[in-house]
Amino acid sequence: MENYDDIRPYTDSEIPAAMHRIVRNDFFPLLARYVFPHLPTEQVRDMMLSFSTIYDFQYQVMRIANERIIANSITTFTCDGTSHIEPRGSYLFVSNHRDIMLDASLLQNVLLAHGHDTSEITFGANLMQGELMIDLGKSNKMFRVERGGNMKDFYLSSMHLSNYIRNAVTRLHHSVWIAQRNGRTKDGNDTTDQGIIKMFCMSHPQDKIEALEQLHIVPVTVSYEWEPCDVLKAIELYMSRTEKYIKKPGEDLTSIITGIVQPKGQVHFSIGRPLGHDELMQFNDCTSTDYHRQVAKLLDRRIIAAYRLTPNNYIAHDLLYAQSRYKHRYTAQQEADFIAHLQQLHRYDYVDEPEVLRNILLGIYANPVTNKERLPG
Repeated sequence: MENYDDIRPYTDSEIPAAMHRIVRNDFFPLLARYVFPHLPTEQVRDMMLSFSTIYDFQYQVMRIANERIIANSITTFTCDGTSHIEPRGSYLFVSNHRDIMLDASLLQNVLLAHGHDTSEITFGANLMQGELMIDLGKSNKMFRVERGGNMKDFYLSSMHLSNYIRNAVTRLHHSVWIAQRNGRTKDGNDTTDQGIIKMFCMSHPQDKIEALEQLHIVPVTVSYEWEPCDVLKAIELYMSRTEKYIKKPGEDLTSIITGIVQPKGQVHFSIGRPLGHDELMQFNDCTSTDYHRQVAKLLDRRIIAAYRLTPNNYIAHDLLYAQSRYKHRYTAQQEADFIAHLQQLHRYDYVDEPEVLRNILLGIYANPVTNKERLPG
């Protein structure tokens, strides 16, 4: 069998050693105070050193960490669609991607709350660096995804990833979370990269329908009232207009921390029905390339349809297009609050075209409305 030691999460047998490394790290006291503000650091250290399984770490630390994030930065946290999946089932959750950590991490609390096991989580190799991040990630069922490289390396890593996901879902009966595209959606347009669908099929080339049906693909939509890192995303898109954007050292960590602490308002998860045989069979006569494209579009429709719009989305749409079409969807106070949020852009006084930057930020919130309008039927 193929060896996945280069990308897989930790096993239970590796947890005790990982916990020892984590509690020895210089950043451990800071992390302990955030997750367990009412406990002495030594008590948190002793608790973690007692863990012998992934479940111990996830249930006693990560679940609490997510609850802290919800309590500190989310006003309402809701979900629907859990009836579409079976507690003992294994699924490939394909999700829109708005925040580096929270999209997958908060979903784990949804799964636990409804009697499901947590899922494995894809994590970019660019983020899984440094001993602390590796130990925290791999103890939390995260597995490494390589990005970039030459064509040969990209093909080999894609095949390796495809085999890993199929093995996890069909043989080990683990669920897996993966984003619908590489990297976060920064402009508010939730679109599935057809290359992701192609990658899923690589490990079962003899039957393209069966290749996806076996994975029990479930579209997942997460909706944020206040987009995580919205201003940072707008700045990146603004800077990317004229030249390739190069991340500064530590920028990913800044985005992770900002996403965690920034107020997010209402957050909603929607778990869709697994893609069924009949849905996939409608594309049976397509070429492989068109099949991947059509399935990606199918996921887009499902994810966009489930996106929960808030007053912010309607306000941004009206402001961006200088209209009052959705005036009935929000109050004067909600509009004033959103306009006040836009004032943050004044801090970036080095921007040559502030109106362009403002429109980019508005687009992050307005585009989900436009995409809903374009849905068939």
